[in-house]
Amino acid sequence: MARIRQADVDEVKSRTNIADIVGERVALKSAGVGSLKGLCPFHDEKSPSFHVRPQVGYYHCFGCGESGDVYSFLREMDHVSFTEAVERLAGRIGYTLNYEDGGTAPDNSGRSRLYAANSAAAEFFRGQLLTSDAETGRRFLGERGFDAGAAAHFGVGFAPRGWDGMLKALTAQGFTRDELLAAGLVSQGQRGVYDRFRGRLVWPIRDVTGQTIGFGARKLFDDDKGPKYLNTPETVIYKKAQVLYGLDLAKRDIARGDPRRVVVVEGYTDVMACHLAGITTAVATCGTAFGTEHIKVLRRIMGDDSASGEVVFTFDGDEAGQKAALRAFTEDDRFNAQTFVAVAPNGLDPCDLRLQRGDAAVRGLMDTKVPMFEFAIDRKLAGFDLATVEGQVGALRAAAPIVAEIRDRLLRPGYERVLARRLGMDPTEVRAEVERAARGQSQTQARREPAQAAPTDAASAAVAPVTLASLPRTADVVMERGALMGALQYGHQVDQPMLARALEVPFRHPALEAIREVIVAVPDRTRVGWAMDAVNAVREPYRSLAGELLMTPFPARDEAGAVASTADLCRRMVLRNLDREKNELLGAVQRVPADSDGGRALRMRMRDLDIERQRFTES
Repeated sequence: MARIRQADVDEVKSRTNIADIVGERVALKSAGVGSLKGLCPFHDEKSPSFHVRPQVGYYHCFGCGESGDVYSFLREMDHVSFTEAVERLAGRIGYTLNYEDGGTAPDNSGRSRLYAANSAAAEFFRGQLLTSDAETGRRFLGERGFDAGAAAHFGVGFAPRGWDGMLKALTAQGFTRDELLAAGLVSQGQRGVYDRFRGRLVWPIRDVTGQTIGFGARKLFDDDKGPKYLNTPETVIYKKAQVLYGLDLAKRDIARGDPRRVVVVEGYTDVMACHLAGITTAVATCGTAFGTEHIKVLRRIMGDDSASGEVVFTFDGDEAGQKAALRAFTEDDRFNAQTFVAVAPNGLDPCDLRLQRGDAAVRGLMDTKVPMFEFAIDRKLAGFDLATVEGQVGALRAAAPIVAEIRDRLLRPGYERVLARRLGMDPTEVRAEVERAARGQSQTQARREPAQAAPTDAASAAVAPVTLASLPRTADVVMERGALMGALQYGHQVDQPMLARALEVPFRHPALEAIREVIVAVPDRTRVGWAMDAVNAVREPYRSLAGELLMTPFPARDEAGAVASTADLCRRMVLRNLDREKNELLGAVQRVPADSDGGRALRMRMRDLDIERQRFTES
């Protein structure tokens, strides 16, 4: 693949706000002057340690140590090459790239072609919905309360009944059969390659950035022997365990809500019904059960670092719906947000509820929600005859493990009382059974996690990373650490000769000295992106510390205060260096005859130091 000119790489980066790119996947909030934070997309965490500094175009996670620029973020998140990351961002801002061979953008391969193929297929399906052959599909939508505007908003299309209509259309656009097979748009059979989706309504499935990565298709005709719903198979870009239908439309309202609420429904038409009724934070899984990967995606979008958010699951009232709710319950403790279950009257799903009772009824569904723990307890009790002692005891044994799962020390006693009331039993007996169940769970967990030998102190010290928290708290180290932090974050806004003077004397701590050396070697500290390049140039094992210094919120009220504080730190560093040199000269003067040339030179230098110090003190 042709190499993109470095000037274009730099220009695209400078024109791109990294917070916009990261913010499509992670809910970011202010974390001090010039810094944003959210839940790390690279590891699972309960409280946010992932920081983004838009000014320097850099991110750093204080939990797992991942750091980089907007290109590395896209490469890690979307598993694209460096070239593809640059091309994708260039496309977002309408920038024409130039390549070292003098040409413009070459034909892409790999993931970019899969995205392009899915986008072309979505356009094809949307166009087909307007044809006479799609009458059955339009009638299906109309009977469920969706007009042409709703279909257009969600990108609903129609796959023609023919053998290879889409195949021919996309081949004519330059896509190869291998690319269409890799995208899951066609299938290979004994009679050759043919359209995967035929005679069906088609919903485009998009990732959180809005790119089409697959499709869900609903059967319309009786002679279709396939499943009721047929989805894109697993591909390089479509992983159903990580995808939530409608998240691209819901993410903005999820992040802005107060409280932040996600409504998890079961199907594409349920998402449509909820959004059209005003519940614009509804999403659905794509042909799979709600699982751990879905939770990770939602937590990042929600900024799920407190109990103020809500996740509401809606399920059919039938047995399958209840089982789905209980499966979701097993993942409940992965959320910090409160989890609820809402079941519509008569077990209607949101689509049927809207059709029969209107938009207000769908919105009112949120008023019927009950806490997930309460729902799970009631489902367990439903299988027992609570009018008998045997039934009460059996129900207690079945429900106690659910209450034992509650980690919140304030919540558990309340649910113990709820369970006692449901059973008509003494709360003391219920509490004892819950504690017994909790001990059993702890023992089971201990058996599943084999003990690991603790490393020796020497081994731990050998691999222990240098972090801000591990630095000594001496006055010199604190000042040097602050000076480096200010230099990396605001060095481009302070007097450059002053900054150079502040950093000209080596530091005593090896980690801080390694970072100082790199900063001093930078030829132009006013250039955009210099600090990020400097961090990347720091040798191991100190590079992560440099990233922390760049990303840690600077202790100031605003940017002007941060710049002023950095300038003051530089001035104090210069004064400290002058004082150190004078003390060394005072010792030398005692060892040299006063009337010698050396003695006179030392006294002249001390006088110059006093004059210079007075100038810096008065400035």
